[in-house]
Amino acid sequence: MSFQTFDDPAGGRDHAARLQALRARMRADAVEALLVPRADPHQGEYVADAHARLAWLTGFTGSAGFAIVTADEAGVFVDGRYRVQVRSQLDTAWFTPVDWPETRPAEWLRRALPGGGRLGFDPWLHTRQEVETLRSGLEDSGIALVALAQNPVDAVWPDRPAAPVGVARAHDEALAGETAADKRHRLAASLRDAGQRAAVLTLPDSISWLLNIRGSDLPRNPVVQGFAILADDGRLTLFADAAKFDAALRDRLGGEVSILPPDALADALRGLTGPVRVDPATAPEAVFRLLEARQTTIARAPDPAILPKARKTSAELAGMRAAHHRDGIAMVRLLAWLDETDPDRLTEIDVVRRLESLRREAGILDISFDTIMGAGPNGAIVHYRVTHASNRRLARNQMLLIDSGGQYRCGTTDITRTVCLGDPPAEAVAPYTAVLRGMIAISRARFPKGVAGSHLDALARQFLWHQGRDYDHGTGHGVGAALCVHEGPMRISRVSDLALQPGMILSNEPGYYREGAFGIRIENLVAVGPAKAGPEADQGRQMLEFETLTLCPIDTRPLDRGALSRDEGEWLDAYHARVRQALAPHLDGDTGRWLERATAPLA
Repeated sequence: MSFQTFDDPAGGRDHAARLQALRARMRADAVEALLVPRADPHQGEYVADAHARLAWLTGFTGSAGFAIVTADEAGVFVDGRYRVQVRSQLDTAWFTPVDWPETRPAEWLRRALPGGGRLGFDPWLHTRQEVETLRSGLEDSGIALVALAQNPVDAVWPDRPAAPVGVARAHDEALAGETAADKRHRLAASLRDAGQRAAVLTLPDSISWLLNIRGSDLPRNPVVQGFAILADDGRLTLFADAAKFDAALRDRLGGEVSILPPDALADALRGLTGPVRVDPATAPEAVFRLLEARQTTIARAPDPAILPKARKTSAELAGMRAAHHRDGIAMVRLLAWLDETDPDRLTEIDVVRRLESLRREAGILDISFDTIMGAGPNGAIVHYRVTHASNRRLARNQMLLIDSGGQYRCGTTDITRTVCLGDPPAEAVAPYTAVLRGMIAISRARFPKGVAGSHLDALARQFLWHQGRDYDHGTGHGVGAALCVHEGPMRISRVSDLALQPGMILSNEPGYYREGAFGIRIENLVAVGPAKAGPEADQGRQMLEFETLTLCPIDTRPLDRGALSRDEGEWLDAYHARVRQALAPHLDGDTGRWLERATAPLA
């Protein structure tokens, strides 16, 4: 069980010296520029210490971003979620924050290398799609992409940690709702139908889902890191350290699953007969190059496990509901304790530790991500992670943003509540109300089959837009069932064209952030399912709607109640009644009375 620490994983180190050493290595490799992504060969959001190259080099610890280093510049590219954080973590005498995607890498490189040059990259850390996009952007620039045999950062990282070898475990078939053998043969049938001989799987959550296993290679995400090749007859070869699997788990996987060491992957790829299915959006460029070197026919198509994993079974949905019930009890106990405690006596770390303790009592295996506990101005840092250096004391009449979650054996949770520690700041009332109205709009949405996340995103933003406000993150991400808290491919965002389908679970989390003052985000998890009959008979359309999974009161103190429509008020009252009914029997007297007050009807 691994819980949050509060040290800055990249702080207090001489990043300038590291940059100078890297530039010397670049000269030895004869490259004028180098890509340094925050990525591992599996393209996961969380990376093991061995792959934290961007943080080691620059000091930036956000979960997304990349650097481009030349002889004279080192740009660190981040999106709107990290623009406050990156400025606080970089030594700007050596590293320059770059707003991405407003500034594209190819555009930046054309300016940085006007005479052209060689751009080095590690082909295991970039997808084929990323490489093709960059190559297209650099066309006619005189800048050539060069795949390097050794990562230059690794060459100058003297104490680089070893790759993780976490113990793997079986995931209960009763929670999965389908045996691993049935999953393998179902996906194999889809390969045969497409005329494909095999598929290369590079995403650890796809492999873990497919084999009904869970792991401990990474904190927060219970996946087994490795690669796999699924044949069209249902047999699977897993490339992972054998030390992760005990004899009982090997027996459970069965004779159709073979385990080989990771360094056997290259030879296995060279020996495949095509067509071989590979996902250009998720698989490393190196996989494509190994297949192309043998002129193996490649079928470019999505990871075959992506959509089946996203469409949760009834058993997985039941497990997620159970996890949210447990989690709701922990959250209510925390919020009641917060209201009873003088905020001047607490720091952000105190509240994080209290919440983790309550979740331990609720039965978590791990937290699902590092808790975001942002008091006052720290709440405006979208993916803030409290450290001993940043730890802020709470204060009366201040907003506190709490974004957290747990990994339970039966499911994964992710919840955000923004609470007022006394009277709300006057300037927070209007945006708080707009954020809540947007969250309610998504919760109440009823939409026809075929609608994508991009179609719904504006529902969450509309009330902020009326105020001239917005937020720089998506409205919702996919969530795994006892897997990764951020799961593709479904999203509620401006750029997601994937149709939402029954069984998908997403977050619903609009927000607003005023730098230097406060942050606001309200988040529930929702599951897509068939819509109940509407007020009129559906006119030949298959309609869908969301089931809210999260069970926790929403703070009404910063709310302008007069701004809510009758339907919005009725939704909030009904939600609070459901929370009260579900959780009250499991709370002690004082906490139950707090819940009664927190969920009282608005009128």
